[in-house]
Amino acid sequence: MMIIPKYKRNINRILPFGLIWLVFSLIYTILERGLLGDLNFYPSSGNQYVFSRNIIAIPLLATIFGTIIGVLEILYFNKWFIRISFTKKILYKSSIYLLIIIFLLIIIFLTTANEFPAVISSEGFWLLMLDFFTDYSFLGILTYIASIILMTQFYTEVSESMGTGLLSNFFLGKYNKPVEEDRIFMFLDMKSSTTIAEKLGHVVYFEMLQQYFSDLSGPVIDYAGEIYQYAGDEMIISWRLEKGVKDNTCIRCFFGMKESLLDKSIVYKEKYGLVPQFKAGIHCGKVTTGEIGVLKKEIIFTGDVLNTTARIEGLCNNYDVDILVSDSVIEKLNLSPNYKIESVGKNTLRGKDIQFELFTLYHI
Repeated sequence: MMIIPKYKRNINRILPFGLIWLVFSLIYTILERGLLGDLNFYPSSGNQYVFSRNIIAIPLLATIFGTIIGVLEILYFNKWFIRISFTKKILYKSSIYLLIIIFLLIIIFLTTANEFPAVISSEGFWLLMLDFFTDYSFLGILTYIASIILMTQFYTEVSESMGTGLLSNFFLGKYNKPVEEDRIFMFLDMKSSTTIAEKLGHVVYFEMLQQYFSDLSGPVIDYAGEIYQYAGDEMIISWRLEKGVKDNTCIRCFFGMKESLLDKSIVYKEKYGLVPQFKAGIHCGKVTTGEIGVLKKEIIFTGDVLNTTARIEGLCNNYDVDILVSDSVIEKLNLSPNYKIESVGKNTLRGKDIQFELFTLYHI
């Protein structure tokens, strides 16, 4: 059974949390063994210490807890704290996670105590518990856990800012050396953006642009697209060729974005007095992909296909259509019976010697 792109993306975003907690829990377990040596109890609490048990139990529990944090982070907290600054977001969420962990540690302390639950009625037990939670060994563990939380939060924010795929490509060094790829590009541009900006004012226009890009991002995720760049009111989306043509993914993404804005039309009209519309050009070809930059590194695409796609998108106004697709993409798709295809004729694009036949599409 195939995992749909949205779920696959969420899984890929959640897994690093479990992996980070697993690695750091293994480091902690080994450090703990080195510090305690041959002791079979914790000096600060008197609780039993068994290394052969801890080396399995602690990493397992840490991985489970890290994955739970990942689920909370990706599916819930990241949305709740989206409007606050980078630093505050990290500090607030880290504080919440740390409080949860302290609560869990208290539960673990209680349940691992000798002769539990009878012992909890003893005043001496509570004094021992107070001593444990104010002991330097516990505070050291708490500091270690806090550093893991901060690291996972930092990873999350950087990953969300750069894009999960882009960050993993940097880590893996996938494009450390330039590689050639066949890709599909969609250049998507808001209609009448200058007029809209003048009508709304630049601050309100920017707020609308944020919501506009957010609403378009859902279908991009659903159809496994990669957002390459934002340029003003323009969005550039890319797919590996085989992924973009399979099941007409790139075309379905376009109409999915159209539907997304239509579903939010009432919200846009109430808030901004208009519903933004867009036009798009789609083309495919070979690009060279690689890391570039010293002060600021990026993974970029270079190739004639990008300029060509931009010029195809620019012709939408000439033909009064919302989408233009090059013949090189059309011939790789299987559009019938769901789409009506109309040729707008052959064009010699500015700066090109060869002609491209362009097509517009309508969803049936």
